[in-house]
Amino acid sequence: MRRWTARPAAAPGPAAAPPGGAYADGPAPLAWDVRTFPRRRVWRDRAAGAVLLVVAGAAAALGQVPWSLWPLALAAYALGVAVIARAAWPGLAAGLMGTAHFAVALHWLVEPFRVDPAATGWLAWPALAAAAVGLSIFWAVGAALGARLGGRGPARALGAATGLALAELARAWAFTGFPWAMPGHVLIDTAALPAASFAGAHGLTLAVLLGAGLVAAARPWAAALGLAAWAAPFALAWTLPPAPPAAADAPVIRLVQPNAPQAQKWDPDFVQLFWERGLRETAAPGAVDAVAWPETSLPMLLGRADHLRPVIARAAGGVPAVVGAQRYGPQGQPRNAAVLLTGPEGDVGAIYDKHHLAPFGEYLPLPWLARALGIGPMASRLAGTFRPGEGPAVLEVPGIGPVMPMICYEAIFPQYIGRVARPRLLLHLTNDAWFGGGAGPRQHLALARLRAAESGLPLLRAANTGISAAIDARGRVLASLPLGEAGHLDAPVTPALAATPYARTGDLTALMLLLALATAIFARRGGAED
Repeated sequence: MRRWTARPAAAPGPAAAPPGGAYADGPAPLAWDVRTFPRRRVWRDRAAGAVLLVVAGAAAALGQVPWSLWPLALAAYALGVAVIARAAWPGLAAGLMGTAHFAVALHWLVEPFRVDPAATGWLAWPALAAAAVGLSIFWAVGAALGARLGGRGPARALGAATGLALAELARAWAFTGFPWAMPGHVLIDTAALPAASFAGAHGLTLAVLLGAGLVAAARPWAAALGLAAWAAPFALAWTLPPAPPAAADAPVIRLVQPNAPQAQKWDPDFVQLFWERGLRETAAPGAVDAVAWPETSLPMLLGRADHLRPVIARAAGGVPAVVGAQRYGPQGQPRNAAVLLTGPEGDVGAIYDKHHLAPFGEYLPLPWLARALGIGPMASRLAGTFRPGEGPAVLEVPGIGPVMPMICYEAIFPQYIGRVARPRLLLHLTNDAWFGGGAGPRQHLALARLRAAESGLPLLRAANTGISAAIDARGRVLASLPLGEAGHLDAPVTPALAATPYARTGDLTALMLLLALATAIFARRGGAED
């Protein structure tokens, strides 16, 4: 390693020293070797910047549920954007911040691999690392293009923030999409949530990142505008009336939570226990108009369960029941389904097949790699991988009306709600036992709340191990069952609101706002430093 060296400075010229060549303030100063100082300073600054980016990414992730430290997250996004905008390679800087962000926010991704540790436990941490790095590529590309769009000066930070917002929009759609742990999601557990009815999750993300970019511009006027951008969702939400309560004669749906841990769910020694537990909760005292069981709660294939359907119907007292089940389709393809049982014998009234499957859980995006590793889809217990259904649908539930079912992973995607005739409510059947008992199930519940707030529709959620919940049309949790406990929740159906702006336009509003902002930044490209 090259040492820091010093050498006497060259003799000053006549204008730099008093007559006689002597320095008035003492001996001649030392000049650092220019061959070593700039290089060391650059590497020191880069290392400090890398540390700031990792800290900013991790702190921003703490704005997500269950931590919900949203003020810390807003400050962290501003810090991160400031460092990205000043970096020699903004894409690399954003990728580093994104990797830290997703590693913390999505740390629960290791849990599915621990269900069968002997078979897949070794994949847990490599899978998390691959997910964090892979998702951060969107941030890297977006920030690099955005910073280039902004040029220099305050517009560079604003351009980087806009690029990140566009990257999040792309992440929600590309490769079937994964809109989880977005910057806008830090506002779900705040009073700003109802503002999602205007421009959805991407509108909230734009507010968060636009505010961060303006604050990062480090100009008084920009900081004031940044604070206004952060305050805007709260102000919009404040203007909206609350969702009306359930009417006195509103139908009641019983949500059953059998609490079957994933490692035991299909164990022959426990299957009967969970089946009887579900029946017991279904038959508990209380008048209800329908019953909902979680995803894959029927203990055998639908085609072989003719003797079980009447048992469920009797436990439900003859009211309709929507039950999560597995079945083989007409061509012998495995399906993950929601089945409507009606009448005293539990006749199959309708079937909805899950159409947006979970990668690596229900199908393998890279089957050749999986074969080389000797693994298969973790959630598939049938011959072959699951096949998707035809698309979103509405079930007409007697005594309730039109209900849109969503199975597990489908609840993270808002676009499907606008593709069906507007239902009376959303019904989310899920098995979050795969996600463990920490942040995963709580973040999944938060995304269900976001779907309700975006669409203006109430949402009822039956979850195997929890959290089962009743959510109103503004995204407020009215009642819930704790995680990891068996029980049932009798939830009156609250009214739906009129179709929200987001329900009518989807992500188009956020996209148009982002494109308008990008155009304005480009027009100011290379602008003044004020």
